[in-house]
Amino acid sequence: MSGRYEWLSWPRLRDAVPGQPCVLLPTGATEQHGPHLPLDVDTFLAQSICLEAGRRAPDRILVLPPVPYGLNLHHIDFPGTIHVEPETFIAYCSDITKSLAQHGFRKILLVNGHGSNSPLVDLVARKTTLNTDALCAAVNYHGLAMDAYGDVRDTAVVAHADEFETSLYLHLAPERVQMDLAVAGEDVTGTFVSSDSTSEFPVRFHDYWSRWTSSGVHGDPTTASAEKGKAIFEGAVENLIRLADEWRAWPIAERRDLRG
Repeated sequence: MSGRYEWLSWPRLRDAVPGQPCVLLPTGATEQHGPHLPLDVDTFLAQSICLEAGRRAPDRILVLPPVPYGLNLHHIDFPGTIHVEPETFIAYCSDITKSLAQHGFRKILLVNGHGSNSPLVDLVARKTTLNTDALCAAVNYHGLAMDAYGDVRDTAVVAHADEFETSLYLHLAPERVQMDLAVAGEDVTGTFVSSDSTSEFPVRFHDYWSRWTSSGVHGDPTTASAEKGKAIFEGAVENLIRLADEWRAWPIAERRDLRG
């Protein structure tokens, strides 16, 4: 197998089902990422990591074409951003995962690259598991790369169009990055709340970004490099393969009616 779902014919896809590969669905966004990065950052980075995992383990991983749009109303004041309603995203992705389950695939993994999709992919995974014969889970690829990033990072904030994302893009497609336009940016913070809902704050809150930034950047991309991006990429790919193997081995037990 090639590792790419859409490159297989239907007989070859049918023949892949008994081996029960882990099927990856990359999810991302089309949105502003500051003046220095293209609009496809979240989709391109998530897909690239998934495709490399599929290339290295084609007998165990199949990679679907990505979902390139997500919940993005908070970025809509920046030209180029595309927003889809959360209900639309959940229904669309759920239809994809249900189709996989109907074909006999039992282990599905949504690999998300857009932070605001996080609660949505979690719901898709839950709906799929509870309404089909498959098990479906969701992961933000960033979490798979943080150990590797910790060894090379220079900046404190991991957020949006920052050192992390810019370095990864520089590794994968440097010709599309305009580092001469890279600028640092901060959000508005309190004790419990930040305007970007970064992980160190317990309260979830999403405001229109144009209220607190004119660059669209949160973090500092100016220290990014392709070398850092390579480390991030390798860490994410290696851990994604490990996760896929763990998910393939995860048991599917029989349900029991314990209601009396």
